[in-house]
Amino acid sequence: MAEGEEDIFLRAKSRTFSGLTEDEERQWTGPFYFIQAADPQLGLMKAWREGDSEGGGDEWAEEVELTKQAVEAVNQLRPRPRFMVLCGDLVHAMPDTPYREAQERDLKAALKGTDPSIPLVFVSGNHDLGNAPTPSTVEQYCRAWGDDYFSFWVGGVLCLVLNSQLFYDSSACPELKEAQEIWLEAQLSKASSSSPTEPKPKHLLVFQHIPLYIKNPDEEDDYFNLQREVRQNLMDRFKRAGVKAVFSGHYHRNAGGCHGGLDMVVSSAIGCQLGGDTHGVRVVVVTADKVIHRYLSLEQLTAQGMGEDLRKLLQV
Repeated sequence: MAEGEEDIFLRAKSRTFSGLTEDEERQWTGPFYFIQAADPQLGLMKAWREGDSEGGGDEWAEEVELTKQAVEAVNQLRPRPRFMVLCGDLVHAMPDTPYREAQERDLKAALKGTDPSIPLVFVSGNHDLGNAPTPSTVEQYCRAWGDDYFSFWVGGVLCLVLNSQLFYDSSACPELKEAQEIWLEAQLSKASSSSPTEPKPKHLLVFQHIPLYIKNPDEEDDYFNLQREVRQNLMDRFKRAGVKAVFSGHYHRNAGGCHGGLDMVVSSAIGCQLGGDTHGVRVVVVTADKVIHRYLSLEQLTAQGMGEDLRKLLQV
């Protein structure tokens, strides 16, 4: 591990926040909020402008500055968020291609400015693992950023971080897909259990890179969503377990919807924009009954913070 990476790596592997134990984090103590971001994707902006989005991108100074801007804006928030999650495509260069190591190094350096009181949670994207991940590319990601799927409790809420690429194309690593499936089923089963030994979470949230859908659960298969059969299977299981919301990126535009009580939140990028949105992050407020969220541009977040209406929701 290169010098200066240790802090960010340890936070990537962390499972508890603010020095609390997991048992303490399982208890609801009142409203809180977190920041959801996606797709810093160092290298894509120049590659996209040049029409070479399949290439690794040989310049990424723009994305580094945008990431630093996001970090500075989040650091200024009061009260501070309980955590910040980055929903995949941390860098643009695919595994084992030129620029990969340099992009990862520079992203870690930019994120290192995050206030130590704001834990960072990393989600794997298709560019982080490859469109058809292999055991080797998954291992590389885990070495650099932490586990590709895991769960954590925060303030009485159970969060599941998933490797959506295993849902999209696991042809080169079927055993890894099966392992995540077994783990996920156990997590969902425990979350919906009425056992006195398993505290029921106030809310159950999912973080993944590829959205279940972009606008509608019945939409056709596309590069930007999960295949319909996979999508429906996951939605059915999530609804049965009581998942409140699924947060994702990948689309580089804001989208999503709410169907059957399950909120599909698709957030645009810190980095390259493919639509009319601006570089930004999403503020997510968790109350006893609801999960309220709003996408804010980096300029809005810097100038106005999270907004007075969202801040009022945090008052007990």
